[in-house]
Amino acid sequence: MSDAAVLTAPITFERQPDAYAHWNLKIDGHAASLSMNVSPSGGLLGDYELKLNSYDIGVDIELADAVRRIRFEHPEVKVVVIDSALEGVFCAGANIRMLADASHSHKVNFCKFTNETRLEIEEASASSGLRFLAAINGACSGGGYELAMACDHLLLVDDRSSSVSLPEVPLLGVLPGTGGLTRLTDKRHVRRDHADVFATKSEGIQGAEAVEWKLVDEVAPPTMFDDAVAVRVEALAATSDRVDDGSAVVLESLSRVVGDNTVSYQFVKATLDRTRRVVDLTVSVTGAVEWPLIAARELDDLLCHLRFNEPQLGTITLRTSGDAADAIAHSDRLLTGDDHLTRETALLWKRVLSRLDLTARSLIALVEPGSCFVGVLAEVLLAADRSYMLEGIFEDDDDPLPAATMQLTAASLGSLPMANGITRLTSRFWGSPDDLAAAQAAVGESIDAARARQLGLVTSAPDDLDWDDEVRLAVEERASFSPDALTAMEANHRFAGPETMATKIFARLSAWQNWVFIRPNASGPDGALRKYGTGTRPTFDHTRT
Repeated sequence: MSDAAVLTAPITFERQPDAYAHWNLKIDGHAASLSMNVSPSGGLLGDYELKLNSYDIGVDIELADAVRRIRFEHPEVKVVVIDSALEGVFCAGANIRMLADASHSHKVNFCKFTNETRLEIEEASASSGLRFLAAINGACSGGGYELAMACDHLLLVDDRSSSVSLPEVPLLGVLPGTGGLTRLTDKRHVRRDHADVFATKSEGIQGAEAVEWKLVDEVAPPTMFDDAVAVRVEALAATSDRVDDGSAVVLESLSRVVGDNTVSYQFVKATLDRTRRVVDLTVSVTGAVEWPLIAARELDDLLCHLRFNEPQLGTITLRTSGDAADAIAHSDRLLTGDDHLTRETALLWKRVLSRLDLTARSLIALVEPGSCFVGVLAEVLLAADRSYMLEGIFEDDDDPLPAATMQLTAASLGSLPMANGITRLTSRFWGSPDDLAAAQAAVGESIDAARARQLGLVTSAPDDLDWDDEVRLAVEERASFSPDALTAMEANHRFAGPETMATKIFARLSAWQNWVFIRPNASGPDGALRKYGTGTRPTFDHTRT
């Protein structure tokens, strides 16, 4: 698969439960069962068979959709049981044929998307009161075990054949792509020597030893497995604070229109300039009560679309429009509302903004007359690698809009943290407590260009005379640099301060996995990905680098 092939057959990211090809979703009181039942002929991108519940991006898009639907549509659900509908197999992990044939860009974005889905599972447990039980009722390897590790409790069938494993290093010459190695040590607290043995033992570990090594939490024999699942469901449900308060909402299909050079939704629009390799992205605010949920879903869908279907467009200019009063009202509601829908919508904005932070594109925010970088949308400005704010008005406009302002609200003080666990303001002013305090003290202030520059909230504040040239040069310069160097540089600069499990995983995706995937030992004609399943051993260059 080449990048050009992806462009001619774009991936879409919306699904409906009645059309799932790979998952069986069933709601039964306060429990939901999500059973993996991958259609072997349902590969999304090429001529490969999804054997043994192996998966490609299409399988994970359905999983992401199911998790989000349970969160919004079923507040009565307290526990989600993830298991397999196949006898003797939980999940064989990512499909190797797919990985071998996929473009490098798709490999890395596939790993990033699958990890973001696992993070959403973990966030749903941490912040939504939704518990997850991995009922590992068969062999569980690679990405399948990584999915299980995202759950709160791992229950493995003790049938003397089913095991958990991360076989990527010994069999494929790559690393577990969905944070497997990091979750072993940072989440499950597996001892490093045990982790070393486990990650180089392709057959995996089963039964009591898996419990002893903290690879799973519990085992049960086949005859008692269903009973053990039922007992654990009730125990997990007792820890949940989810309440069905009548505010649940059905996630309707988005109004998405894709043109030759545009992608348009109700509140989000992108114009694509493939010659300059730039996306101009605008989020518009209205007073509509449904704006927070729909706009978040639209922005999320667009970011996924750009990652997978437009890999050549390396710079995104970020714009907003609308009334500041509407943006403030929405942000206040997200922070103070105590109903189910408001809580989930606020958490969705947190997830979408994190996806923006983790997008391997240069982000340049443009604050102009008519902009609305206010409330949750101020976080879009703070997510940018650079920001430009027009000082004054556009003099040549026949009916010029008032000079641009921006406004921080309580949304920037802690409710929407980055993957490193701190606010975008804190990350921006890391190591400069006085500057951070000044910015925080400006919450609620209508901030013009001169004040924004004084507070350090924008990179530059050119006037009308210099605006077009300064913005144009910034965008053109970005396009002239190596995209590999930019991706690495941006990933470094965006996450100042402390490390978390999430930042470690994504940093390693951007560096280690990026490097490993492209090396001949993995992806070359005699590499492990190419030779897997052929009966021929790979040929390695044994030089350590």
